[in-house]
Amino acid sequence: MKNDEILSAGPFYTPSYASMERDFTVHKLWQARDRAALIAEVGGRVRALQTSGSHGADAKLMDALPKLEIIAHFGVGVDSVDLDAARQRGVIVTNTPDVLNECVADLAMGLTVATLRRISLGDRFVRAGSWLKGGLPLAQKVGGKTMGILGYGRIGKAIAKRAEAFGMRIVYHGRKPQADVTHKYYAKLVDMARDCDVLMVICPGGAATQRIVNAEVLKALGPEGTLINVARGSVVDEAALVKALADGSLGAAGLDVFESEPKVPDALLAMDQVVLQPHVGSATHATRKAMGDLTVDNLRAHFTGKPVLTPVG
Repeated sequence: MKNDEILSAGPFYTPSYASMERDFTVHKLWQARDRAALIAEVGGRVRALQTSGSHGADAKLMDALPKLEIIAHFGVGVDSVDLDAARQRGVIVTNTPDVLNECVADLAMGLTVATLRRISLGDRFVRAGSWLKGGLPLAQKVGGKTMGILGYGRIGKAIAKRAEAFGMRIVYHGRKPQADVTHKYYAKLVDMARDCDVLMVICPGGAATQRIVNAEVLKALGPEGTLINVARGSVVDEAALVKALADGSLGAAGLDVFESEPKVPDALLAMDQVVLQPHVGSATHATRKAMGDLTVDNLRAHFTGKPVLTPVG
């Protein structure tokens, strides 16, 4: 396999990346001073592209790789990959599902508890010496709240399991009701937002969900409501979110993702009712290793004539 050439759009978990370099000839696009020159030099020989959500793969890049056979995506969400372009060119796309479910669900529940119980604010309160002057304002109870989950897939179900252990009631919204699910289904997102206390966003990104959590949905969630987003920044209308938090029409938010990350609106940075994270849903050693190993295993399978392990679509 060492003779098989791969174009790497970006790095991932270091030990897994090193194993890819041992097995294949890897051209590091992310380190190239002149990306176009590197693609022009090696593009005609490259048979695989390794990428991730922050780097993606568009039709233009695929056109520059005429022998491309497979795109190995580090991450579960493939909204930054032009799947139609890949399909038209007969290019296999793989991702890393399941192995990150538990850690993303952990962070989602952590954000929920941290936001409702104002844990980050409490930490800042103590560090600033404010406790010496008085107590922290009261927070909200977690148990007894209704969590509405937008995107009731594998991660959504893992979040629901955790939320139920905290005594929360679960409802959900998706493209259609699921036959094996007993939780209440809402056909309209705005109706679910109106009836829940916490709106958990864990649906895929892409054109179909672009800003699906809009001003109307945020208004329906209301001044006592909390938004948690561990999906993609594109799913929430960020300008509407900032406005709703600023004027009090939305109560609070816990955010791991943003529209133009790593840039975060200055207004959010100043809000005590908001808990912020730097897109770290899967960011543990164990999970990133599993994701990295699966990325490389898909490449190994393809180049040894075996079916890939986790094809997309």
